[in-house]
Amino acid sequence: MDATAAQETFTAYGPSHGAMLVVFVLGALVLVRFGRRHRHSPTERQVTRVFGAVLLAAAVIALGYTLTARDRPLVDTLPLHLSDLAGFVAAAALLTRSRRAFALTYYWCLTLSPQALFFPVLDAPDFPHHEFVAFWGLHLLVVWAAVYLTWGLGRHPTWQDWRTTVTITAAWAAVAMLVNSVTGTNYGYLNRKPATGSVLDLLGPWPWYVVAEVALILTAWALLTWPWTRRTRRPRRRDSVGGLPTT
Repeated sequence: MDATAAQETFTAYGPSHGAMLVVFVLGALVLVRFGRRHRHSPTERQVTRVFGAVLLAAAVIALGYTLTARDRPLVDTLPLHLSDLAGFVAAAALLTRSRRAFALTYYWCLTLSPQALFFPVLDAPDFPHHEFVAFWGLHLLVVWAAVYLTWGLGRHPTWQDWRTTVTITAAWAAVAMLVNSVTGTNYGYLNRKPATGSVLDLLGPWPWYVVAEVALILTAWALLTWPWTRRTRRPRRRDSVGGLPTT
């Protein structure tokens, strides 16, 4: 029996899963503190570029490994999961400061990517197997990127960003469902639930879990937008003599 076969399979909510969640929290705290301390400085710009380059390299390596995997047909290795696209989008947000890339990073990586952290769909050997490292490394990096850009560097979404993200995500879903219907794949888990079990099991059978998921995502994204866009209205005071409003 080889080493890979003998290695224990990853188990959700086991010791390695708990360790990754601790790493996630500690990494997020460090990035937020660093971003706030060095915001708008040459150090911040340099570190942000390095972060983006590391994330881009990780996304390219993960994609290359997936495309060359011999245990799956080529049609099953296309980069059509949002988790595949999130790495490139987050890297673009860090490297280019694109408004659209930031919007996608904010919404995708703060709501969809964390599902992989808390409800991992990983049927692979446990740490330190390369599939374990690749899965957690990429998912941690994209969520860290969203946290760093938002609470570290102070970038905030607008309702226009919400509309842009909804439009782009709807276009992605249409393409993914078309590919799924033609090839029998299941990108985005839009045609059936993951075999290993996930939070989608709580939302009913297909297609109702897709409808429920869309409603939940739109609501969550709206709630993530509202705090940054609301305006505090100060009451207008009246002058004690003339009754005219003052500021």
